[in-house]
Amino acid sequence: MASAKIGAWTCNLADSALSWTRGVYDIFGLPHGVAFDRRQTLCLYTEASRDALERLRNEAIVRGGSFALDAQIRRPDGELRWMRIHGEMVRPGGAAPILHGLKQDVTEDKLRSEALRRLAENDALTGLANRALYESRFLNGRRTGSTIASLGALVLFDLNDFKAINDRWGHLAGDACLKAFGERLSSAFPEALMSARIGGDEFALILGNEESADLIEARIARFLGRLRAPILWQGHIFTVSASSGIAFPSDPDSYDAEDLVVRADAALYAIKRGRRRAQGSGRQ
Repeated sequence: MASAKIGAWTCNLADSALSWTRGVYDIFGLPHGVAFDRRQTLCLYTEASRDALERLRNEAIVRGGSFALDAQIRRPDGELRWMRIHGEMVRPGGAAPILHGLKQDVTEDKLRSEALRRLAENDALTGLANRALYESRFLNGRRTGSTIASLGALVLFDLNDFKAINDRWGHLAGDACLKAFGERLSSAFPEALMSARIGGDEFALILGNEESADLIEARIARFLGRLRAPILWQGHIFTVSASSGIAFPSDPDSYDAEDLVVRADAALYAIKRGRRRAQGSGRQ
């Protein structure tokens, strides 16, 4: 069983004594044959997994049933691992009740699932959320049951003169600009509820309700100013700038996502029209 990263376990409910096969020791990264107190092993679980385990375990004991859980642990060497726990409550004739079952290391399965999820939900170029995730969690949140709560602002961005960069330097240079914008957006707003690339050179930023509208507007203005930092690509140096439109919900927990998009979009294109008029008249 140890070679398959799986092992059997038993817990005597009279005294909480544990009995493990070698596979369980290997999963926890603990020396074989050493007796461990259950309280010691519980400390190896992450907080969320420990809470879930205790809840399911107690329910199984009360009703005399079984439970299953994918739990995350931090081994003594600091490595995070995932294991799948199956447990069952039994009452051997004339003996104290026990919980027993199997533990299996499923870390690689979890990592593969996470990689597939990221491919499905993230933009390959920028690493930000993609259009599909933006639509499912925000635009269609009410229908999908994943509405973003405590929303403070929706900010839409559009890169300025992006076509000119593509025309002059080629699409790889344009990709470098998009990637740089995504990195700078994530760095400037690490606490964002979502940062997404929603079109070719269009981005959306969804912020929480922790800051006032004035503070959010000031942060966006600072970000747009810092965005002009030079980008070095294959020996060429160029800059990228962006225009933004912001919409604030009247109620952070009950809002019309489409209305926010319409208002942010209108604000964005008002800025872009003003910019084009200023360029046309020679003002910068």
